[in-house]
Amino acid sequence: MSAIYSTKATVVGGRTGTVRTEDGLLDLPLAIPREMGGRGGATNPEQLFAAGYAACFESAVIHHTRKQAEKVRDEDIEVTATVGLASNGQGGFALTVELDVAIRGLDQAAAEEVVEAAHAICPYSNAIRGNVNVATTVRAL
Repeated sequence: MSAIYSTKATVVGGRTGTVRTEDGLLDLPLAIPREMGGRGGATNPEQLFAAGYAACFESAVIHHTRKQAEKVRDEDIEVTATVGLASNGQGGFALTVELDVAIRGLDQAAAEEVVEAAHAICPYSNAIRGNVNVATTVRAL
């Protein structure tokens, strides 16, 4: 499979270092959150994953409705991704994910159908399927 798009991000210093994309548009310090015993005050991998997943999932919803009579536009949807870090019970860690999806202009049943279909389109959903349970809340506004 050939990539439609690819990018690179380089981290130096792990969770207490820096992250920079090859084009320099993302250039941020990293810190372990205070809740995990770190200094906080900078972004962390879970925040970056949450941001990417929310943006990608929202686009998947919009993409799915392009060929439907009732289209979801950029301003009609808001996705909040909550990403957590938990013990996997084997000395390692696992991600937890919750997606809160609010959609204007659709009834509840249609909104739920669109969100379900978006999970088959979104590359983040596809990447973690079978490894991370994603809890989803759908609200028609």
